[in-house]
Amino acid sequence: MLAIVCDQPGRLRAEERPLPVPAAGDVLLRVRRVGVCGTDLHIYAGRQPYLQYPRVMGHELSATVAGAPRGSTLAEGDAVYVMPYLSCGRCVACRQQRSNCCVQLQVLGVHRDGAFAEYLCVPEPFVHRAEGLSLDQAAMIEFLAIGAHAVRRAQVREGQRVLVVGAGPIGMGAVLFARLRGASVVAMDARADRLALCRQQLGAQAGVMLSAGDVDELAALTAHEFFDVVFDATGSPAAMERGFGFVAHGGSYVLISVVSADIRFNDPEFHKRETTLLGSRNATAEDFATVVQALRAGQVPAGLATHRLALAELPERFDALLDPAAGVVKALVEC
Repeated sequence: MLAIVCDQPGRLRAEERPLPVPAAGDVLLRVRRVGVCGTDLHIYAGRQPYLQYPRVMGHELSATVAGAPRGSTLAEGDAVYVMPYLSCGRCVACRQQRSNCCVQLQVLGVHRDGAFAEYLCVPEPFVHRAEGLSLDQAAMIEFLAIGAHAVRRAQVREGQRVLVVGAGPIGMGAVLFARLRGASVVAMDARADRLALCRQQLGAQAGVMLSAGDVDELAALTAHEFFDVVFDATGSPAAMERGFGFVAHGGSYVLISVVSADIRFNDPEFHKRETTLLGSRNATAEDFATVVQALRAGQVPAGLATHRLALAELPERFDALLDPAAGVVKALVEC
């Protein structure tokens, strides 16, 4: 089978590998679609803190079942989506139904080889039928679930003022699910095209461009009170530190981004506002179900998938996905 390997930062190569052999309880999947994620871009750039090279990237996938264990509820040919966070089910986090931060977590495409390959073996508990969804939709569940999880973790309520800093795909997921909970949402980013999508397709009240006057603009949008909940989805330590200043008194700050850095904040301001600081990692089965329901209800715009390429084209075309001028929101790899 064809697999695309990231040997080191900045280098992808095509490799022929034997078909994977399922272990006991594994499902053999024929990969059909893979979303290119910010995590993949960070791996390619050498900025992912949990990874060792070489690695086959890719964790946002849809597939068809090529082989299932005896007694499985899955059948050959079933269209499926995958929860790529392989948790142990036994540790302190898993016992609290927080498998997204399992002590022994193995994420496909990060801790173990992922879906930039024609076939993949995944333990059956993490493979789910995608009834009522297209292969494209099923491949986009995962990144939307990360946004849905962050919104659920922050307990966003109707009428709250929410700011999402970083309007990439995960930030867009946070915009969408905060808006579906009845919040008034503002998106902030350096790209005007992404802010326009947030306003026109995701229901954001406003989009604020990063600029010398952006703080004044945020203040004007909130009667100088700022935001009940702020989400950071930038992947930038400097932006994450700056975002503390956008939180209203009594508000919450949710860090979706994961970076290889120490994050600092001003303690007197933090205490004066009695800020609630939350980390948000990955997603749970509950969040995946939330996204599936929204997709089936037609609440997720199809315009998020902006680019397509074939698996064999990845080594040649991956650099282009990093260029802001290309206007990429979500690129789907077709296998």
